[in-house]
Amino acid sequence: MKLDDCLRLDAQDPLRTLRDQFLLPEGVIYLDGNSLGVLPKAAPARVAEVVAKEWGEGLIRSWNTAGWFDLPQRLGDKVARLVGAAPGEVVCTDSTSINLYKVLFAAIAQAKAGDAKRRLVVSERSNFPTDLYIAESLCREHGLTLKLIDSEAELPAALTQDVAVLMLTHVNYRTGAMHDMKAITAAAHAVGALTVWDLAHSAGAVPVALNESDADFAIGCGYKYLNGGPGAPAFAWVHTKHAGQFMQPLSGWWGHAAPFEFSPHYRPAPGVGRYLCGTQPIVSLAALECGLDTVLAAEAHGGMAALRKKSLELTDAYIALVEERLPGQFQLITPRDHARRGSQVCLALSHQQTPTQAYAIVQALIARGVIGDYRAGDSQMPDILRFGFTPLYLGLKDVWDSVEHLMQVMEGEEWKRAEFNARNAVT
Repeated sequence: MKLDDCLRLDAQDPLRTLRDQFLLPEGVIYLDGNSLGVLPKAAPARVAEVVAKEWGEGLIRSWNTAGWFDLPQRLGDKVARLVGAAPGEVVCTDSTSINLYKVLFAAIAQAKAGDAKRRLVVSERSNFPTDLYIAESLCREHGLTLKLIDSEAELPAALTQDVAVLMLTHVNYRTGAMHDMKAITAAAHAVGALTVWDLAHSAGAVPVALNESDADFAIGCGYKYLNGGPGAPAFAWVHTKHAGQFMQPLSGWWGHAAPFEFSPHYRPAPGVGRYLCGTQPIVSLAALECGLDTVLAAEAHGGMAALRKKSLELTDAYIALVEERLPGQFQLITPRDHARRGSQVCLALSHQQTPTQAYAIVQALIARGVIGDYRAGDSQMPDILRFGFTPLYLGLKDVWDSVEHLMQVMEGEEWKRAEFNARNAVT
């Protein structure tokens, strides 16, 4: 692929106008939307309106007059359109970690109620750490064991009759590898286990079909591909066959069937409404709605299927250009197979010269305006240069230019500069 090809294809891209929804800094190629999405143009004015008018003038009346009270459910219905759920099945609330605690607690309780001998929660060692930390905590609380597998190939042997819950992230945060949700859920159900899916790197990035896959529980992040802003509220989904069966452990007043009844005794709301907890963060929810609307704007152009098609075109082009223009310097960590790839490309150095080289390369790129990120390796995984491709605001010229910058960083050995090897708190 040549630069002229990129320009020609970008001009023909039916999604190209969606970029106009965002405030992108001049001279920046943003390849980190899988960590923090770009600011929607509508968000500053909307947040200002909530603060100055709805809070400043409406005051407490805005819970009724400005529609604050039902924001978690209204935004949840918007998320549902992106993850293959039905209206009334999703709520936007709390953080990903807190929502995981809620749904994993409920899944464990339900599994043990069906068979008290189920003593295992199964997950991947490469799962996002907060998922594993939450699972460790709940396993200690319930007297269960957290069993970690090193690859999907180990999953069939791990799914035994004593498994209560299989907890997986749909798209791996470090490698970009994507699971077959439907097939894996069916395998878990075949041994009587329930599934909990983390959609943090899926929602808004790849098509998700929760109901079609017959999944049991799912949670996801609002500030990555959903562009809801730093620390944006997350979301929780529970299959309707489970939603009314078990109380989640954080039974706060917002999840009560009638919060303003002010009863001294908890009575859970019907369905997924019981997965709410405390008073909702209205300013943050307002910003999240702006982010959700940027993704839903793609529905006029083919929706998630169109976004997925473009995502694969962008990631295919990036892989091909890196291998063509920097031969032998990097190894591809992300799967080549489209069915196994999320919306990111992860590279490792073929021959790492120093312990900080991968990190320093990312810092050198950031200094040039190409913003990706770095994920530290471990005994089973090398250090990762991670690049997220959000088709809402990226084109093939961005791909070409980002590889050009990577070439220059490598040819000029810019990564050797001291300032690029000094670790920041956030990598």
